[in-house]
Amino acid sequence: MDERRKEELPRPPEGGRGAHDVQPAAGPNRRWSARRKAEVVLRLLRGEPLDALSREIGVEVYRLEEWRSRALSGVEAALKERGEDPLTAEHAAAMKRIGELTMENEILRARCEKPGPFGRRRSRI
Repeated sequence: MDERRKEELPRPPEGGRGAHDVQPAAGPNRRWSARRKAEVVLRLLRGEPLDALSREIGVEVYRLEEWRSRALSGVEAALKERGEDPLTAEHAAAMKRIGELTMENEILRARCEKPGPFGRRRSRI
C-alpha cells in the first residue's frame, strides 16, 4: 500500500475503535482497567453471548462472570445508598447555632461577673 492510500483510509475517533479493529487477546499477565472491564460488562448486559465475547477478547468465561457479578453487586449497593436527609442537615445547623449562642452567653456572663466597666454596678436609686 502506498503512502497516499494510507492517508485516504477513514480513522476512528481518537480513543475509539474502528469497526474492523480487533482488540489484542489478553494474556494471563495482562491487566484490565476498570473502564475496559465496565465496557465488557456492558456488552454482556446488552446480551452479547458470553462464550463469543470470551473468545473475542481472550478472557476466561469464569472471569467475565465474576466481572458481571461484581458490577451488578456494585449497582445494587449504589442504589441502596440513601441521600442525605434534609432534616439531618437542618438539625446539624441548629445544633451549631445553639453551640455558638451558648459560648456567647458564657463569655457575656464571665464579663458581667468581672469588676470593671461592664461589671456589676449599684443602682443609682
